[in-house]
Amino acid sequence: MTVSYWQADGTQPRREVELLIVGAGLAGCAAAYHARQLGLQVVITDKADLAQGASGRNAGFMITGLDAYYHKAEARYGAAVTREMWQLSRETIAFWKRVIAAANGHVQADTRGSLLLAESEAEAHDLALAARALQANGIDVQFYDYDPLERGYHAAILQPEDGAVHPVQLAQALLEQSGAELLANNEVYAITQDAPDTVTVATQRVIFKARRVLLCTNAYSPFVDDYFADKVVPTRAQVLVTEPLPASVIPYCGYSNYGYMYYRMTFDGRLLLGGARHTAFAQENGTSEDRLNPFVQAQLDDYLRRYFPEVRVPVARRWAGIMGFSVDGLPLVGTLPHMPRVGFAVGFTGHGLALAAGVTERALRLLLDGEPAGAVDAARLA
Repeated sequence: MTVSYWQADGTQPRREVELLIVGAGLAGCAAAYHARQLGLQVVITDKADLAQGASGRNAGFMITGLDAYYHKAEARYGAAVTREMWQLSRETIAFWKRVIAAANGHVQADTRGSLLLAESEAEAHDLALAARALQANGIDVQFYDYDPLERGYHAAILQPEDGAVHPVQLAQALLEQSGAELLANNEVYAITQDAPDTVTVATQRVIFKARRVLLCTNAYSPFVDDYFADKVVPTRAQVLVTEPLPASVIPYCGYSNYGYMYYRMTFDGRLLLGGARHTAFAQENGTSEDRLNPFVQAQLDDYLRRYFPEVRVPVARRWAGIMGFSVDGLPLVGTLPHMPRVGFAVGFTGHGLALAAGVTERALRLLLDGEPAGAVDAARLA
């Protein structure tokens, strides 16, 4: 992140704050909510505005777990870490549901569950193994050895705790319920800890003197501090949404091809379809450029024709969003080695709605009291 001398010459007003949160997405707003429960004075700042990054560009899936099927996560991370992460995601989704309930109808949500669908016999075999592992760990799922949608899939898992939400409305409710102040359109250009108990954060509009700072900057973390350069990879996602349909074509939010394809009905009767990043890894991984990829969008069009052939209405809008992938697939919580009063909760790997609330709570407790962060502790990468 850079700001020219002409945009901010150092004469900005000074301001003291107990906790400054950088990033006004779902993670930053969840962190503000948790911090206010602890009685802290909180200010959120963002280079854009509320939910203008991935938080306002995702598909709105509240999906339990990681970006790997349960048995594959066990093979990669071990049984204990996998169990811990699944529980953390369940706690996060339960938290979102409480926020939604407290919003008194101002956050549109569907909590009927989600479907994991297999596009091949090989993936159907993996779904069977995943269902067995989930059930062995006490997680309520239902396995189908056929396609419950009758659309050409090979098997499915129904996860009843999951659901879909309007993510921008959720962010708005979080901000309101947190009571935090948001200072939007205010880019950070320097962070220094020049005293044992104070962090100076220079932004375009204000120079903050903060007791503590929490970075919830996800994909943009490498632009904030070089510490993240080899830990968080900006990754682009592509989405489209149709004009309204005469009737719903899928009863749940669903995803398939190991999570690379995902789809749901919107609350005003449109079909949302996203993914296909696996068809263009070279272009979509490692980029923070927010633009449409015509090749990937064409893959989405092909998928729409193949699996939802009855959808004949035009595409109403296409967009892209930049996610922050951690190098090992787990979120990152810690404090900067050279600035111990600057904490972070980043690297959600496309699963911010699954994990952000639980992860930011751990980040706050680590920053404030030194409590261990568990499986998401960034020290594991050392």
